[in-house]
Amino acid sequence: MRWTQMNSKICTLIPAAGEGSRLKSSVKKPYLALAQKPILAHTIQRFEQHTAIDGIFVIVNEADFEMCQATVLAPYAFQKVQGLVAGGATRQMSVYNGMRALPANADFVIVHDGVRPFVTDETIFACLDAAAEWGAAVAAVPVKETIKIANEEGFIDETPMRDRLWTVQTPQVFRKSLLEEAHQIAAVQQLTATDDAALVEQLGYPVKLVSGSYTNVKITTPEDLRIAKALLADFL
Repeated sequence: MRWTQMNSKICTLIPAAGEGSRLKSSVKKPYLALAQKPILAHTIQRFEQHTAIDGIFVIVNEADFEMCQATVLAPYAFQKVQGLVAGGATRQMSVYNGMRALPANADFVIVHDGVRPFVTDETIFACLDAAAEWGAAVAAVPVKETIKIANEEGFIDETPMRDRLWTVQTPQVFRKSLLEEAHQIAAVQQLTATDDAALVEQLGYPVKLVSGSYTNVKITTPEDLRIAKALLADFL
């Protein structure tokens, strides 16, 4: 399925309100330079150039609106960015704020981390195709190492079968109506989750795993930043 041939309206939410404390930098992680360009600008560019995307909404701390406009949006003249959205106290609240900013006629919503700048067009297309069929889809990769579950005393309690374990990434793609329902119910029932897929799972809806890429890294630590610099040449 090639989404350029469909009539569905697709919008992207890019949460980028993180502080970046693990990077040990005085600059917030979305605005750290990667080849003299903010990480967030690299990420937005991946969706700006994607043929299926109609609109992009960037979610940042309200106090950072001016900085985001001056260092990320204005210098690169993104045409698909339709607005800045104020982030919330948690990522979940930030995405919920983003959902409320979407146009009423949006059919599908893509949620993608602002500091995950190496997503490919093919991964985005694959997630869209799966979401069209199932309503919800997430990029993920099989874990490479054996995982242990520990008890409260720090001893191994269980070793799950590795062939069923996946590391979940973004993009995560949903029918807009489904993700709206998940966030609204979570808000009323005070449910929390570490990603949007988990909120949809709590409603009992299936979420399809789509093969992502090990290069689709999220930059959260100094080690990640070094890896990103090594990967950058393949994405320029």
